[in-house]
Amino acid sequence: MVKKNEKPFLARIRRGDKDYWYFRRGSTRIRLPDNPDSPEFDRAYWDIRSGKSKPTTKTTFEALIVSYYQTPRFMKLKDSTKAEYRRTLELIREKNGAKDFTKLRRKDVIAARDQYAAQWRKANAMVEQLSILARHAMDLEWITANPAQGVEKLKGGSYEAWPEPKLEAYERFCDANGLSLERTIYELCIGTGQRIGDVVAMEWDHFKGGYMEVVQEKTGARLSIFCPDRLQHYLAQLPRTGRHILAKNLTQHISKRRAQSVVAAVREGIGASGFVIHGWRYTAAKELAEAGCSDTEIQSVTGHKSLEMVKKYRQQARQKQLSRTAQLRRNRPKTK
Repeated sequence: MVKKNEKPFLARIRRGDKDYWYFRRGSTRIRLPDNPDSPEFDRAYWDIRSGKSKPTTKTTFEALIVSYYQTPRFMKLKDSTKAEYRRTLELIREKNGAKDFTKLRRKDVIAARDQYAAQWRKANAMVEQLSILARHAMDLEWITANPAQGVEKLKGGSYEAWPEPKLEAYERFCDANGLSLERTIYELCIGTGQRIGDVVAMEWDHFKGGYMEVVQEKTGARLSIFCPDRLQHYLAQLPRTGRHILAKNLTQHISKRRAQSVVAAVREGIGASGFVIHGWRYTAAKELAEAGCSDTEIQSVTGHKSLEMVKKYRQQARQKQLSRTAQLRRNRPKTK
């Protein structure tokens, strides 16, 4: 086995169930063979130490990712978005750091996507981040075209509003199994119509006089959302275990990934894996539309910047209402 006192400047990074080894000294970071007990590993290590082995190209994935992290485009992202980007970028870095980015081809992007076909969000994030890197490489004049542009993303759970039977099944499952966290996430999403990132950040102090104060992470919009009676009654009986409604501890909230994970377990338990948390935002918009709310009224709750999505649910609600009116006409006695 490799011992640190025998080989300094070694870095082992665990990714999934596999270890990746690097020679790291100052700004130098060079990928080593996977087996630290192999002769190939020793040769590669000592070649680097002696200066015989150096990166053969300046246009590596490693160099590109490091450069991208220093751009104003990345630096101005919200902290949560940076963390989300880094998860995928670091995965790309671990697997391809020393490779020449200029040799990336469309087929390689598709292969990277399909490697995670069973995890459609992860697969699509791979395409998105490779495209972002390619655009940065174009800015640096390393390449002239984006090999990830137009690569089709995988389809996962539906972003449509949840059907009533699935909503009822979710509630029954949570109640039957004492899943308070999962039920609270559900009530906040349905009641406020907000994205899950904004829901996990909600604090008890944000809930005053029936209103939930929200600053949307994605849009930066500041909203005061009046909560329906159902949500107000639910929150009134909910124990307070920290500053946040969805508390991890006294001062921190649970992560978005944690919320998605526990909800996914319930979705699987009720046969609703085809539906996603974001669908609850659409459910809220749809219910508002069915209640006869105007586009502006719906937008005041959901905070959509564009009215196009709002109009979609108002039109769906109107179609449902009109179909009932039309079919009821058929029940009238026919006249000669």
